[in-house]
Amino acid sequence: MAHKKSGGSSRNGRDSNPKYLGVKKYGGEHVIPGNIIVRQRGTQKWPGKGVGMGKDHTLFALVEGNIEFAKKAGGRMYVNIVPLANAAE
Repeated sequence: MAHKKSGGSSRNGRDSNPKYLGVKKYGGEHVIPGNIIVRQRGTQKWPGKGVGMGKDHTLFALVEGNIEFAKKAGGRMYVNIVPLANAAE
C-alpha cells in the first residue's frame, strides 16, 4: 500500500478572461459610423451628438467626424462627434 496522504484540492488556479474595456478612440481622433469609441461597464461616459449606446453600454459612432469629450453639469462626461466640414457638401 502506498503511504501517501491525499493531496488536498488547490484553492488557487482560477482566473477570468480579460474583458478589454476602456477608451478605444480618443479625443480628436477620426471615426466612421460603427467605430467603437468606449467599452465600459455601466455609464461612466454618456452618448452625446452622433454617438449611440449599445445594450452593454458600449459607445459607438453614428456619423463620421472627430471625437470630443465634454464634461457637463452634474459631472457627467459626454462623448460627442464633431462632423467634418466637407461631409455636409
